[in-house]
Amino acid sequence: MRVELTFVHVDFRESVMFSALSACPPPRPVGGACEPPAPDALACSLTVPGAPYSAQIARGAVRAVLHTYRLDPLAPAAVQVAGELIAATGHLEPGRSLYLSVRYRDDALRLSVYDGHAPHSHPRLAAHCEARRRAGLRVMAAVVRDCGGAWGFGESREPGGGTRTWASLPHTGAAEW
Repeated sequence: MRVELTFVHVDFRESVMFSALSACPPPRPVGGACEPPAPDALACSLTVPGAPYSAQIARGAVRAVLHTYRLDPLAPAAVQVAGELIAATGHLEPGRSLYLSVRYRDDALRLSVYDGHAPHSHPRLAAHCEARRRAGLRVMAAVVRDCGGAWGFGESREPGGGTRTWASLPHTGAAEW
């Protein structure tokens, strides 16, 4: 048996020179003020497994993101909607990845979940699947309605296909929920 060892020599002077020439922005000063981002800049996504505990992960992530973007008044409604979207979709796609997107645009919070469940070509199967999805989202539909928002689902335009389920919560309605 033959074992070959290779040694690599790193010249730290070169790595320091390289970092000085990189396109990365300079670091923030330690102790400097960090301004919270503007709400209209909110664009966050998260991938979770299609598992029962994933709704809890989604709720915690949405709550933290809304706090960071100073949208705390929307949290009760948004956290409920996010948890319901993930839980219902997870029942249809157990074990497969679910993708949650959270965006704030035009004074409305938009939550979308993408799953790999492709639409059925057979009308009876499609109707059954749609009824199952709607039944799993009854609580979410009530929250969205109370907030004056809208929701729906349809074929995903993502490369992997599947279904996109979404909800839009107007700022005023969600803040008063």
